[in-house]
Amino acid sequence: MIALLSALDRGFDLLLRVLTIATSMAIAITLAALVICRYFFGVSLVGMHEASLLAAMWLYMCGAMLATRRGEHLVVDILAHSLATRRARAWHSLFLACLTLVIAAFFAFWIWKMFAWGIRRPQTIPVLNLPLWTAQVPFAMAALAGVAYAARDIVRSAIQIRGLGEER
Repeated sequence: MIALLSALDRGFDLLLRVLTIATSMAIAITLAALVICRYFFGVSLVGMHEASLLAAMWLYMCGAMLATRRGEHLVVDILAHSLATRRARAWHSLFLACLTLVIAAFFAFWIWKMFAWGIRRPQTIPVLNLPLWTAQVPFAMAALAGVAYAARDIVRSAIQIRGLGEER
């Protein structure tokens, strides 16, 4: 089971890296095309700005998921480095993982409410004529990934605490 979860995690990491690179390129290309067409040809490319914003949402959320996966999203480690024992650091990690899970759960709940509202009142992105949920999917993925990685970190911390025994 652990091998399967590890393989899924590596596959998800690869997917996020590919999406990050693809969306970065899409943003650069769409914005460059937009500027070139407006400046040199006096033509506005319809939908280009919206497409770049949609790609930017994917980029930001994929970057957030990658950082969360690595435990590097928001790191303030002065307290962790000042703790004397590995057991104390493991308890600190467990506390942070539990706090992260609570925050990620609130985020996931908020995203669920946003989706539910969107289903009751369907909207579209005006110029691209895409359903609004296409812009909301990266937020849902980030919320679910945040909950999953927080749960993973809780398990890791609990295993570490258990493995350290009565070390002081």
